[in-house]
This record gives sequence, structure tokens and C-alpha cells, in this order.
Amino acid sequence: MSKKKKGNKNDSFTKKNKQLLLQYLTNNPNKTFNYKQLAFQLNIVDDYNRGQLQKLIKDLLYSKQIKEVGRGKYKITHQSHYYEGVLDIAISGKAFFMCDELEKDIYIPSRNLNHGLHGDRVRVYSYNRQRSSRKKEGDVVEIIKRAKTEFVGTLQLHDNYGFVVADNKRMYADFFITKKHVNDAKDGDKVAVKLLDWPSNSKNPFGRIIDVLGRPGEHNTEIHSILFEYGLPYKFPKEVEADAAKLPIEITDKEIAKRRDMRKTLTFTIDPKDAKDFDDALSFEILPNGNYEIGIHIADVSYYVLPKTILDEEAYNRATSVYLVDRVVPMLPEVLSNNVCSLRPKEEKLTFSAVFEIDKNAQVIKQWFGRTVTYSDARFAYEEAQEIIEKNMSEAGSQKPEVAQSLNLTIPKSISLSGEAYEVDPDIAKAILTMDVLAKILRKNRMSDGAITFDKVEVRFDLNKDNEPIGIKFKHSKDANKLIEEFMLLANKKVAQFIGKKKDGSPSKNTFVYRIHDEPDFDKLGTLKQIIGKFGYSIDTRSTELLSKSINKLLADVQGTPEENMIETLTIRSMSKAIYTTNNIGHYGLAFDYYSHFTSPIRRYPDVMTHRLLQHYLDKKRAPNAPEYEDKCKHSSEREQLATKAERDSIKYMQVKYMQNHLHEEFEGVISGITEWGMYVEIVDNLCEGMVRIKDIRDDFYLFDEKEYAVIGQSTKKMYRLGDKVLISVKSADLERKHLDFTLLQKL
Repeated sequence: MSKKKKGNKNDSFTKKNKQLLLQYLTNNPNKTFNYKQLAFQLNIVDDYNRGQLQKLIKDLLYSKQIKEVGRGKYKITHQSHYYEGVLDIAISGKAFFMCDELEKDIYIPSRNLNHGLHGDRVRVYSYNRQRSSRKKEGDVVEIIKRAKTEFVGTLQLHDNYGFVVADNKRMYADFFITKKHVNDAKDGDKVAVKLLDWPSNSKNPFGRIIDVLGRPGEHNTEIHSILFEYGLPYKFPKEVEADAAKLPIEITDKEIAKRRDMRKTLTFTIDPKDAKDFDDALSFEILPNGNYEIGIHIADVSYYVLPKTILDEEAYNRATSVYLVDRVVPMLPEVLSNNVCSLRPKEEKLTFSAVFEIDKNAQVIKQWFGRTVTYSDARFAYEEAQEIIEKNMSEAGSQKPEVAQSLNLTIPKSISLSGEAYEVDPDIAKAILTMDVLAKILRKNRMSDGAITFDKVEVRFDLNKDNEPIGIKFKHSKDANKLIEEFMLLANKKVAQFIGKKKDGSPSKNTFVYRIHDEPDFDKLGTLKQIIGKFGYSIDTRSTELLSKSINKLLADVQGTPEENMIETLTIRSMSKAIYTTNNIGHYGLAFDYYSHFTSPIRRYPDVMTHRLLQHYLDKKRAPNAPEYEDKCKHSSEREQLATKAERDSIKYMQVKYMQNHLHEEFEGVISGITEWGMYVEIVDNLCEGMVRIKDIRDDFYLFDEKEYAVIGQSTKKMYRLGDKVLISVKSADLERKHLDFTLLQKL
């Protein structure tokens, strides 16, 4: 049965008619209405409900939502008390209204939500909590747009109806499901439910089951639930697959003639060893003047995915590929992402390229952008490229050259990985080693300009054939990764400059897709500064230049410490979020005035837009409509954020699944977060995070001290603070909630 309590009849009347009355008056802001007219609009005819309407009018007059402008004549209060914004409902059930016009968020009592849900865009009336108080409360008077209408939950089935209890704890009401809308789901199934209606006099929304995801706890059920929760489709419609299958694979001579032919230039890819799609390749050539011609070649997705087609519509709706622990949910069908557009070795491909002449000091002398045809001579995994770099470094001794010409290159004939020897093409090895030095110079220059480097450790899982986690490992960014990163950054920056910057250095008026990153929020930095100060670290917030240098020093200083991951995470959270937009303000984190995304059109829709716009301007056409592209940028940013949340949830799910095999075992951990109900502890060895509930700490009665970021025992004054090392045991692992509970054993 539903877990929500029923209200009384008067509450139901008040909520229903209050919302209807305010909406009617809001839609007629310049008109006045007497009591009888309002009763007629609300279809109130009996004496009892007339009395309830009189009470409602008095309440609205008291809260100043309506006013009496003549005896017995009422109208909506001046619109200055009404705001449009977004609801933010916490897991605890507390709700707040966020609006750019207001300095502070407004608290919304649960009784005033009027069926508003987390993320909904709503219209709110704001008023003081009490006559003598300056604190504001709000009343949702209109739901302008639902953030989502499809949810994931568990079906509780009865004879003639059912309830779906949502997985998302921010959803405070269960869905009522009539028998005809159960759609063959069984009691206890994990299902996807669509919100159909929510009558004003009903405690529960009415829903229809649109998909049965499986039994709770089963691997595919939980992964599909994560995707569905964030509106991320896990399969392509048949018509999209059929459209992709019709694409021409053969490259015609006619098409080659339209492009710069670079098939004879040494070209190769460097990707993760388990990668299936290769959307970027590098080419390398030593020019007669001693400079280097380096090409960044990107799959020409825009040649195959044309505007206003089924394929393009699907790619836009998805906007990004999603990388879960055990699978990739691609933006494009596999025939495109893994075949037609993938720059596979020993195959000719259509590409979009940025080609640079670079000197030995990593300065760009010339640049060229356009469509090409390329041939990849070899495919390298990061591990293979890294082995070439490390073998040269070990044989070159302690030499750390600043420019490429000073490097005494030792070209390895073979490399060894996991005990197996591989022959190496000497020309490709020379290219990798030279580009490694150039990449290091580019990186050094970026850091000097104020770029911030987050080399955050990434969690990876060893999975068996059934996708069960049998081990946890960490991915570190090494020289080979940074080599690729620097040349991709170079291409992205130079493309953005080419379109967005005039020859005199001033901004152009060309519509373009930029990847921007605003300066940090100094309120958040103040909190970060306070927390890290307790560990003996500091940051300098006197200017953005000093800040970036001090953050880099902080990130270097915490490496190898127990608090490393916690402080890196807190630092990242203090930064602004990078987004897509047509309004360029630069990228603070990279220290670039112009930056775009050009290098991954297989997995990011903004890169497809960048390719189209770049070709548009190469063809000397006028700038297209900016608002249309701004809407697409906003959509892409939103989808990217959803994908990131899904990826995090999949990691959390797999961590909990892994820890199920380690119940009651002891681990060393670091307190990574503190709330009024418990302490989050991150295990040092595997970065799995769980909670020690305050009520479960038995040696005293502990209270949360927000200023100290600590819980403190009332009698003993014993303190557990953020960053403290503790010993815990694993109490429970709940897969459905993706939650770990720990037992605190002692402070270390």
C-alpha cells in the first residue's frame, strides 16, 4: 500500500481551490471579483463549501496573496510578489524555490508545494513567514513545466490497483496505478512509470507503467533503472537503426577529390585498450625547414549525419554518449560509432582536420582547417605509447629537455607489456616521442598562463563475464594520456579562435559553439579555504591568477595523502561548471580566451555543431541564427549533466555490489563528509564511500557542529572531524539504494 498518509477533507478542499483560485486571479490581474463570482468560477454551490471559500479568502488576504480593493471586491496582489523559478526538493523532504531575481532561496512548506516536484519550473508567491519576521516562505501557485514525467520505482500490486514507490527519494508521493495501467507488471517488479494526471484533490499522482525493467537487485535491472531515471535511452528506435544501416560505407573518388588527401602522411591513433570507437587520430611529418606538421584528424560525422534527419534528431536528443561501468550507451548507432566513422587501423576514412606547422618550441607557425581523407597506419593503446615514452626516458637518463631538438631520442625497436614483446614502427615511435616533448611544452605554457590541472584518480572495476566486480583499480593520467590531451586542447582552442576572433584580436560576431568555464564562486572558495585550513593547506583568493597557482600547489601538496581524494573532490565542487553556449567568456580552468569542442563528434553533439559551423564559415557563408544554436547548447549542457549523474550512479552501484562480498570486514577510511545525521567515510584502499550514522556511535551522544565540520560528544567532548582517519567495518550494502552503512570502530 501507499506509504503516504491521507489528509482530511478540509485540507483537500483548501489545496484544490486555493490553486484554482490563484491561477484564475493571476490570469486576470487587472480585474476584480466578488465572493459570488469566485464561487461560480470554482463551481461551489452548497452552503458548507461556501463557508470554506470564505475562510480561504480570509487566509489569502492575511498572507497578502490577494487584496480587497473595494468592499467585497478582490484581485490578485501586485505581481512583485510572484516569481518564476525552479523547485529544489531535498531527500529529507525540505523544499526550496530558486530564482535569479531573489538573493536567497525561499523555503516552501510541504503543504504549499501544490504537487510541484523536484526540478519543476513553477510560479511562486512569496511572503513573510510571520508578520514580524523577515524570513520568506513561498506558495506554489502554478506548475509551468514539469522537469520530468517518467520515473523508476517498485510496484506494490493489489487486486484492482497498485502503487509505484519511486526510487528517487525526492519524489514524495507514490503513483496510483489503476488495473488497466499495470501492463502485465508483477508485484515487486522494478518498473518505469509515466505521470498521467495529478488531480488537485488527490494525494497521489495517477500513473501508467510504460516498461518493466526486471526484478530489483538484478544487474541489468539496476543499470537500466539508472539510465531511465535520468531519461537516457538504452536502445535505439528501429527506424534510427534502419536509417543508419543505409549509410554508404564506400568512399568515392568524387568525394576524395573535394578533400585534402592525407592518406600518405604517417597517421595513428592512441586510445584506451578496450576502446571500440576511434574518433581522433594524429599525423606527423618533419618538414624541410625542421618544423613539424602535426594533424589532428577527427571523424567527419557531419558528412554522414545530416541536419533534419532521423539520425540527427536522435543524436541531438541524446546529445552525448554515456559511459557506465559495464557498458557504453552511444550517441550514434554502432554502425556509425564503431564502423563507418571510427578511424580504425588500415582503413581510409573521411575526416575533419586541424593541421598545424609547429616549431621546436611548440609555437604554431601556420594552421589549416578543413575536410580530409586519411589512412590510419596503426592503432596504439595508451599503455603501449606510455611504454615507448618510458623506455626512451630510462635510456636517455635524467635529461629533461625543454625543446624537441635537445632530446636525445632513443627509438625502441620493441616494447614489452604484461610479459609479451611487441615490435614498434621506428617512424611512429619517433613521432610519439617528439610529440610527447611538444605536449609537455604546451602543458607547461598552459600552466604558466594560469590553467588548473585536475589529475583526479578515476575508479575502474575488474569485471568477470557476468559483469560482477571482482576488483577495484585506479586509472592515473600518464604522459601518453597527456600527449593526446594537449593536442586535442590545441585543436579545440585554435578552431574557436579561428571562428571567434578577428585578425585584429577583437571578438567576431560569428555564431559559434563555445565551451566556457566561469571563474569560481568566491563564497564556495571561502568554504573550501576554511576546510583545507584544518589540514594545514591554503589557497590565495586575492586574484584569479594567484588563485589558480595556489590551487595547483594545493593539488600537488595533497598527492599521496589520505585526504587527497576528499580535497580534490571539494576543490572541483568549488569550481563553476563548464557549459556550452554561443556567448563566449573563455575557459577559466584551461586559461583559454577561446575554446570549443571539435574533437569528439562520435560521442558529443556540440562537436557535430562545431564541425557544421566551421564548414559553414569555410564556405564563406553568413552567420546563422544565434538563438537557435543557444537553445541547442543549453540542451546539450543539460544532457551532459544527466549523463554525468548516471555515470556516478553506476560507479556507486558497482562499489556497493563489490562491498557486498566484504561485509563485516575492517578498513581504514577518511571522514569525507559530515551531516546532522551521520558521517561519510571513504575507504582508503578502494575509495568506496559509506555512512556511519550518528545514532549508531554508542560511546556518547553526538551532535553535529556545522562550523567545525565535526560531530562532538556531549559528555566526552570527543570530536570526529572532516579528514580524520578512522577504522570502520562494513555493516550493510544496499544495492537498490546504492548505499553502504559502516560501523565506527575507532579513531586512528
